[in-house]
Amino acid sequence: MRDPGDLYELTADAENVPEGLHLVAGLTGFADAGGALSQFTEYLLGTLEHTVIAIFHPDLLLDYRARRPIIYFDQDHLTGYQPPALRLYLARDEIGQPFLLLAGYEPDFRWDQFTAAVLQLVRRFTVASTTWVHAIPMPVPHTRPIRVTVSGNRSDLIESMSVWRPHTQVPANALHLVEFRLQESGATVVGFVLLVPHYLADTEFPAAALSALESTSASTGLIFPTDQVREQNRDFVARIDEQVHDNPELAKLVGTLEERYDAYMEGSTLRSPLTDESGELPSADEIAAELENFLATRRGRDDGTLA
Repeated sequence: MRDPGDLYELTADAENVPEGLHLVAGLTGFADAGGALSQFTEYLLGTLEHTVIAIFHPDLLLDYRARRPIIYFDQDHLTGYQPPALRLYLARDEIGQPFLLLAGYEPDFRWDQFTAAVLQLVRRFTVASTTWVHAIPMPVPHTRPIRVTVSGNRSDLIESMSVWRPHTQVPANALHLVEFRLQESGATVVGFVLLVPHYLADTEFPAAALSALESTSASTGLIFPTDQVREQNRDFVARIDEQVHDNPELAKLVGTLEERYDAYMEGSTLRSPLTDESGELPSADEIAAELENFLATRRGRDDGTLA
């Protein structure tokens, strides 16, 4: 394998990183239901004090033709180019506790080398634990709290928080491989899969970001400011509820999801929040098509309330 250190450069501030911090990670690219990861990392970087301590090289990790960066055009000339960023930050939570934050794009290439690079940084800074978050769409109602599936080797969090524990194969992302290698090495690692309402997967659902913040706090003890996200979520849910209330068929659909969710959470024989009473997996069309169409119609009339 090529030298993992070739993928990144440390900044001068890397010399000031205390040992034994928690590492929090969230990478965008493959799946980000409800905009959970983009909201989560943007909110942390927008509200917390932070310093860049390592920068990964996008030319080695990205397929630019699949995820083209943005360049700005002003009438007759180009005014700016913003390259994609994958960085490791030293940040401080609301009460000043330091932690490491890995945020940015998910690599397209060199996953083994990238994983080795992350483990190299974990060892360099004697990281106490690694926590990462991602989100998937599920047929669950927006009127209930977003729950999580927990992986890794934190048995306390798995027992107290993981509501769905499937035996299945899933498409991996780069942080799955990081978790796998960390667990092999005996390092403390936990992954949170946020179970986001399917029909809101293509929106920026503030409750998804709130769940990411709360899950990370449960794992690390870090304290994050959430008042702004909670207020955004109240406004968002109020608009959704109004639209659902105006359509009896949509209200019935959400009510069915609520019944399945509540029955599962109360310990029914349903195998997961996904399945119906016969154990069958409903299709995306059966669950969400009518609501998607209705919301799309309202978006066109109501100037992008769900965009």
